[in-house]
Amino acid sequence: MGSPWKPLLLLSVISGLADLAKAVAGRPVSYAAVLRMKADSSSSSTLNSRMRLRNSQGVGSSSLDWPPLSRHRFSALSSQEDYMSEESEEFGPIFIQEPDDAIFSLDMDNKKVIMNCEARGNPAPTYSWLINGTNVNVEADFRYSMIDGNLIIHNTSEASDHGRYQCRAENSIGIVMSREALLQFAYLEAFSGRTRGAVSVREGQGVVLMCAPPPHSPAEIIYSWVFNELPSFVAEDRRRFISQEMGNLYISKVQPSDVGSYVCQVKNTVTNARVLSPPTPLTLKTDGVMGEYEPKIEAHFPQTVLVAKGVTVRLECFALGNPVPTITWRKMSGNIPKKARLRKSQAVLEIPNIQLEDSGSYECKAENTRGGTSYRGHLQVYTLPQWISMINDTQLDSGEQLRWECRAAGKPRPTYRWMRNGEPLSPQSRVEMVNGELIIHRLQQADSGMYQCVAENKYGSIYSSAELKILASAPMFSTNPVRLIATVGRDVSLECRPRASPKPRITWKKNDRRVQPSRRIMLLRNNTLRIINSSRTDEGNYVCRAENQFGSAELMTVLLVKEPMRVELSPVRVEVTVGESVVLSCKVTHDPTLEVSFFWLLNNQPLNAQHEGGHFEYIQTQSSTADLMIRSILLKHAGKYGCRAQTSADSVLAEAELLVRGPPGPPGVVIVEEITDTTATLSWSHGVDNHSPITTYNVQARSPFSLGWQTVKTDPDPVTGNMESAMAVELNPWVEYEFRVVATNAIGTGDPSSPSRAVRTKEAVPSVAPGSVRGGNGRRHELVISWEPVSEEFQNGEGFGYIVAFRANGTRGWKEKMVTSADSTTYKYRDETFPPLTPFEVRVGVYNNKGDGPFSGVVTVFSAEGEPREPPSELQAFAISSSEIKVTWKPPSPGPGRPQGYEVSYWKDMEQEETGKKPRTMGNETNMLLTGLEGNTQYLISVKGFNSVGQGPSSSAIRIRTKKNAPSLPPGNLMWIQEGNNVSLSWDPVKARDNESAVIGYKVLLRQEGRGHSQVTRTPNSSVVLTLPEGGTYIIEVRAVSEGGEGAASAQVRLLTSSGVRAKSGQLSIYNLPAGVTWTALFLSLMVPSFHF
Repeated sequence: MGSPWKPLLLLSVISGLADLAKAVAGRPVSYAAVLRMKADSSSSSTLNSRMRLRNSQGVGSSSLDWPPLSRHRFSALSSQEDYMSEESEEFGPIFIQEPDDAIFSLDMDNKKVIMNCEARGNPAPTYSWLINGTNVNVEADFRYSMIDGNLIIHNTSEASDHGRYQCRAENSIGIVMSREALLQFAYLEAFSGRTRGAVSVREGQGVVLMCAPPPHSPAEIIYSWVFNELPSFVAEDRRRFISQEMGNLYISKVQPSDVGSYVCQVKNTVTNARVLSPPTPLTLKTDGVMGEYEPKIEAHFPQTVLVAKGVTVRLECFALGNPVPTITWRKMSGNIPKKARLRKSQAVLEIPNIQLEDSGSYECKAENTRGGTSYRGHLQVYTLPQWISMINDTQLDSGEQLRWECRAAGKPRPTYRWMRNGEPLSPQSRVEMVNGELIIHRLQQADSGMYQCVAENKYGSIYSSAELKILASAPMFSTNPVRLIATVGRDVSLECRPRASPKPRITWKKNDRRVQPSRRIMLLRNNTLRIINSSRTDEGNYVCRAENQFGSAELMTVLLVKEPMRVELSPVRVEVTVGESVVLSCKVTHDPTLEVSFFWLLNNQPLNAQHEGGHFEYIQTQSSTADLMIRSILLKHAGKYGCRAQTSADSVLAEAELLVRGPPGPPGVVIVEEITDTTATLSWSHGVDNHSPITTYNVQARSPFSLGWQTVKTDPDPVTGNMESAMAVELNPWVEYEFRVVATNAIGTGDPSSPSRAVRTKEAVPSVAPGSVRGGNGRRHELVISWEPVSEEFQNGEGFGYIVAFRANGTRGWKEKMVTSADSTTYKYRDETFPPLTPFEVRVGVYNNKGDGPFSGVVTVFSAEGEPREPPSELQAFAISSSEIKVTWKPPSPGPGRPQGYEVSYWKDMEQEETGKKPRTMGNETNMLLTGLEGNTQYLISVKGFNSVGQGPSSSAIRIRTKKNAPSLPPGNLMWIQEGNNVSLSWDPVKARDNESAVIGYKVLLRQEGRGHSQVTRTPNSSVVLTLPEGGTYIIEVRAVSEGGEGAASAQVRLLTSSGVRAKSGQLSIYNLPAGVTWTALFLSLMVPSFHF
């Protein structure tokens, strides 16, 4: 079952409004109550001269509505700020916040709860409260106090405070009653401590363990069962079910594993308190096993289920039986709603967001192999009252009739009652109340006040409030006197609209003489005096007198009649070309005592010069003349221009027409009348010529193969401006085209027409032969022929393909082969009889479903020469270093199957050839340097040729061993002696290890810092003399050289010289590079002294 308490707002127990504000703001506080919020049908208002709307929503709410919890209360301060603009006018109370249903937890230490109520009005309202229809005496009962309209209840108890609360707001205008709010108390008592007897059943028998919950509030609680001890809870499945209606545990078929102790746990959904029942032991009888039996439904939903629209409904159905029964559901009239879900092994039918159409009879059926049984109940959905129409503030004159109607929807259908100033309103001689309609005849001052319409059914009620104000005042005019200027010959209306209640009697006078109605002077129903065809004699002072039982007032209207104004706009009609400029001049003749204003219009719409990009400029040199300059005229500036001259007496409009010549507009829709393989007959309609005759039309076409729109040839050529059809010629067959037309006149070329529908030209025999016919390559005994394919644009129809014709040189008959794919570019012909490089004459033609097209020119193509047939010869290999081997060979004998390159395979001895590497030459090179090899290792090497057809045979493999690795030790103990620009460098010789190549010399590298190029000096000795260039920093390093390559580099020596400074020949410097130092800087300069010898 759906719970009516789900959307709950926790109302904090507070000691003052400050604590309440903290709770609303979300600060952690103790929960004292749970407050249910509702939409306020009278929470806002809008006031105009006759009516103040007190109901801001189209539908109301009742005590059972559940809106979101995010709604907050308004403070009295914010209310005054929001409505300060209305405080000058008195009005009755309007609720800003009404009390809401609340649940108070009795477990709280602070027994205090607040019922909220706030209203606005002028004068400010006062408040009082009712509990269960009885007035609360705040002064006499110390447990009650009030802050503004909020009722605070101290030492709250269920016995004295449970009930329905209603707030009364009152000021001098009247009284309104809030909706009723139910205050309940949440608690959960402990289970009785009495020991529960053991339940003993046979294996296979069904059992029901009763929970029997203790007293609690609210009614909805959550049940669960503990098996043996916490936290081991009973898991529900097809065999076990916990009813959330009764709390009982149902076991359809008891098994030995079910034996144990069962405890019912109950949780209060408001206070979150939990209590545990005494344990109920479950044992098995020893007198045998229960046999199979048919199902028996033990847990089911009520026979009639009443639920509110919009909630979630859960219908329970569970049966005992052996074997375990299967539960199925159906709706007796119609289908179960698609939104419904089956829960707990189909024991619960859950229907979310229940609607009226979900009402009906539902049946659950329990079945097993022994039989079946069913249970049926009725689901009835009700709806709370919701407003369709509400009452609003009304002002009426004394003696008039009030008719108010309020309408609400709901199920059951709502009934209506009325209240005036908080008291029930009953039918009287002047008061009628029928089905939500209130009629009061012959209104009196005593009928003023606050009225409320209450719509209610058995599930809730909603309130709509309005103020009735009975007017009673002497006549009064807002402005007095009034000056009215008219022109000769015009009709004049003199208004008389006083504010008065009841409606006053009206009389008119002119110059102290009563106005007598005539055919030219009429008194209208709204008391307006109308003068037809006015003249100068109608000038004078007119007085309207209004009078009722409360007093009288007069309004004087001074009428002046002037000569009519005349306006001339020139030129009246003018033609210009796009880009030119023109001036329209507006001259006025008028009464000199009146000021005149000018307004310009274009096509009856106000002309705003600032929004026209500088094309318009207003010029006024005299009070009675105004000019409009239009610069750089565009086509859109054409139209009817108006100059309106206006005085306090008259308004006159003069108009002129501006015609703009320009390029033609787009022609009408292009229609394809007839289509052939190369032509299309087109028709169109003339577009606007923009006041310059059309001279020619240009026909354009677009296809998937064109770059946008292209001009096509036409018949006739040219297409003259008086024509509306032409034939597009020299089109390509079987191509989809769109067509459009562009018009040209003496001014220029206009915009194109809209494109025609896409049409495809008809098929024709192909007319374009393939290009670039050639051939060659392929495998032995193959003739490979290739060509450039024909574009789809020139295939001219479906079924397009190629005809490949060829014959050996010197023969007469052609062999022809069909290639059916339009995208093909190659044909291969194989014949074992012709030798390699046999010359053939070749040509390629085209065809489609309409027939054969042309052939290309004849070209000579040679058959394939095949893959290489012989291996390379004289294969040799030389070990260059420990990581490099140079391989050389000679190409095979000339003949068919010439190699285009060579593949060198090499692999380590004791390994398979497939695991080795196979680099290829870039062309017909006959040598290759293999790098990245391992030192002192034997490799096997072979070579084969390849071309585009395939690979030839491999040469016989040869063996070769790489040289030993280079010495791993670097030269050490570097020393050098400086004499002038010469540096004598020496080092300790490097000794190779047994697995390394012997040292055969040394390489000395000298480079300037910042440059990549090095000066290399080779020497067989462990010393060398170097000459240093002038200026810069130089780096020296030494490497040992062996057959296996270069060894590790020595530590770097860094020498710094000064540009333009030479050392004297008699100066010597001796340096030693200490062990572990990576570099030493040597400054060769006369300014820096060194050791001298």
